Amino acid sequence: MTTGTVPGLMKAACIDAVGPADAIRHRDLPVPSYGPTDVLVRVRAVAVNPVDTFVRSGAYATPVPFPFVVGRDLVGEVAAAGPGAVGFAPGDRVWCNSLGHAGRQGASAQYATVAADRLYPVPPGVDEEQLVAAAHPAASAWLALFRHGGLTCGDTVYIGGAAGNVGGAAVALAAAAGARVLCTARAEDVPAVRALGAAEVLDYRAPDLTARLRRAAPDGVDLHLDTSGRGSLADSVDLLAHGGRLVVMVGLGGGPGELAPGSLYAKDASIVGFAISNASSSDLATAARAVGRLLSASPWRPRIADRLPLSRAAEAHRRLEAREVRGRLVLTVA
Repeated sequence: MTTGTVPGLMKAACIDAVGPADAIRHRDLPVPSYGPTDVLVRVRAVAVNPVDTFVRSGAYATPVPFPFVVGRDLVGEVAAAGPGAVGFAPGDRVWCNSLGHAGRQGASAQYATVAADRLYPVPPGVDEEQLVAAAHPAASAWLALFRHGGLTCGDTVYIGGAAGNVGGAAVALAAAAGARVLCTARAEDVPAVRALGAAEVLDYRAPDLTARLRRAAPDGVDLHLDTSGRGSLADSVDLLAHGGRLVVMVGLGGGPGELAPGSLYAKDASIVGFAISNASSSDLATAARAVGRLLSASPWRPRIADRLPLSRAAEAHRRLEAREVRGRLVLTVA
C-alpha cells in the first residue's frame, strides 16, 4: 500500500526488456512512491557490478518489472521515510547493496525506494564513493568467510585472487579476525596484499604453486576461498585440512582429474556454494556493519577504475562485459 509520493520526474538508467547493454536508456521516469516501511533515497552514486549485467541481459533469472532501473548498490541521503521506517530521517546519509533483483527496482536513478531493513547508515568519516564501491565486494567477502565459511580465530585460510576487490577485502577481514592468511596474487601486487595482513603471498603464476601452498600449510587449510575463478576443484579439496571448508563463489575448473568423493569424506571436509544474491536481509545487515568497520579501521580500500555520469550507464555495462576494467566502476548521480 502506497504511503507517500513525490510528484515529478527523475532521470534513470533503465531497460524496457532484457537484452544487450545498448538497451539501457537514460530517460525520465516518475519518482517512485514508498510504503510504510520504506525509505525514499536521493541517490548520489551507484556502483556497477558484473551481476548487474547478468540481470540486464537475462542471464540471471530473476523477476524484473518493466521499465526496469538497473543496478544494486547506491549511496545517498534520505529524502523521505514511511512511518514504519524507524531510525531514518530526511538528510541521513545511507547506503544499500541489494536492489535491482528479486522484483525490486534498481539503484541507477536520481531516486530509489529502499525497504528499511535493506538500508544502512553511512559510517562517520567514510567516503561515500569508496563505500558504494566497497559494498558488493566487501559484503561478499564477509559472507563467504564468516556466514558460509565459519572462519574463527586461529584458522588458516587460503584466499585466491587476493589483489582483487573481493580478495583484498577477504584478506583484511580474515587477518583482523585472527586467522593466518595464505594467498595468491600477481607478483607486483605482493607488497600491497601483505600490508592487508597476509602471512604469505605467492605468485599465482608460479609453475610449482600447488607444491608451495602445501609447504606453506603442511596440515592443510581450514578454509579455502578462491575469488579468482582460476583454481582447480580437485587441487582445492586436496589442500583442505581435516574438517576444512571450501566456499565456492566463482567458477572452479575441473583441473587435472575429476574430484573423487572420497577426498571429502576422508577429511570430514565440505563444499558450499555462495552467491550474495541469495543472502537474507538479516545476513546482509550483519555484513553491512562489517563493511563499515573494514573501511573505518583497516587499510583496505576498493580499487575504483573509473567514475562516469549516470547517463553513461550503458557504456559502463559494455566495459564490464568486455573485461576492459580492473576495479570498480562508479556512476555519479546529479
